[in-house]
Amino acid sequence: MKPSVAMITVGQLADWKEADIQTGPFGTQLQASEYVESGIPVINVRNVGFGDVRDSNLEFITEAKADRLNVHRLKKGDIVFGRKGAVERHALISEKQVGWVQGSDCLRLRLSSETICGRYFSYYLRTRAHHDWMQAMCSFGATMASLNQGIVKRISLPLRGLPTQRKIAAILTAYDDLIENNKRRIALLEKTVEELYREWFVRMRFPGYQNVKFVKGVPKAWSRLPISELISFLSRGVSPKYSDRSQKIVINQRCIRDGTIDLSNAKTHETTIPGKKILKRGDVLINSTGVGTLGRSAVLWETTEDLTCDSHITICRANHKKVVPLFLGFSIQLLHSYFDQLAVGSTGQTELNRSFIAMTKILVPELELQNKFEAEATPIVSLACKLRAANRVLTQTRDLLLPRLISGKLSVDDLDIQFPPSMREEAG
Repeated sequence: MKPSVAMITVGQLADWKEADIQTGPFGTQLQASEYVESGIPVINVRNVGFGDVRDSNLEFITEAKADRLNVHRLKKGDIVFGRKGAVERHALISEKQVGWVQGSDCLRLRLSSETICGRYFSYYLRTRAHHDWMQAMCSFGATMASLNQGIVKRISLPLRGLPTQRKIAAILTAYDDLIENNKRRIALLEKTVEELYREWFVRMRFPGYQNVKFVKGVPKAWSRLPISELISFLSRGVSPKYSDRSQKIVINQRCIRDGTIDLSNAKTHETTIPGKKILKRGDVLINSTGVGTLGRSAVLWETTEDLTCDSHITICRANHKKVVPLFLGFSIQLLHSYFDQLAVGSTGQTELNRSFIAMTKILVPELELQNKFEAEATPIVSLACKLRAANRVLTQTRDLLLPRLISGKLSVDDLDIQFPPSMREEAG
């Protein structure tokens, strides 16, 4: 008979056959040479987020190979942990990831308990208290935090009634669903602007192109100019002194991905910032060190007071008399692979020199056409910015609610909660 306890451990659930823990396939079972261009996705530690799966940089195996690794194939509601270096992270498997395979550097937890809501458990794993506990357990005597089945079995969580667990999960899921919906809208808006740029300035089907004289596939009035002639400022950022006591933030290379800048990855600092290195709306930021990140760039559309970037990023500020920032930003984004080839230095210490950026030439149309492009694109970009701002508020609110709901400081017992669409099937 199950004891009546305020806390319950994964180990107890395992003893009652209500939880199963599976280590990822051994290296002999899944080798790097067996990855293919497309097929069944494999979730490795880099794909494990904070409750979600990061589906960029996925690796794939064939259906036949996945069948041979059937014990490692994932089901809806499974929880996947990273074994090394990311022990505070986990991924709750959704319908989309059913049939995917856990990687060698992951652990999988499968709950079959009628007393535990998987989403509630996943949200508990996202609390600061749990993150601190995991870091302490997994870092003892090790240079890199490492997770094993024994530690997973010691994870404990508050055992509340199943209806209460589901209500808590429903409240937090409603926020996450709104955030994800906004992210999808942002992605569509950004794709729309990118396609507009490509249509006008790559495929050369800009307004009135039929009446323009072309020479070797390029409008005669356009010029190929070095970036140095189009900008008013080109410099690396600052060497920050990080501080949790400050409200000022500094952008790092992790913030720049897929042509956008995510300020949620920025850190706080208390550095004195030279005036020119205070970022302005329309600045183009270019990742300038390291393998894999070098050459990634984005236009800054949202600024905060005294916002800056660190010295691994190059600030490229448009001269508005010669080029529109949005046009310059997209032109530089197309140079990602080229900049990557220009990098100098040893592996892991590669650098993109400012001189290389300055001398790189881009094709520049007349300012009138650039202004037309900006007029078309700006309302779309502005809407994407508003959605990002909304997501920051939603994220902050969710993160404030999370520990209070999990701890019981905010009671949901007397609330009539409407379950979000993504939960209705499992709550039914």
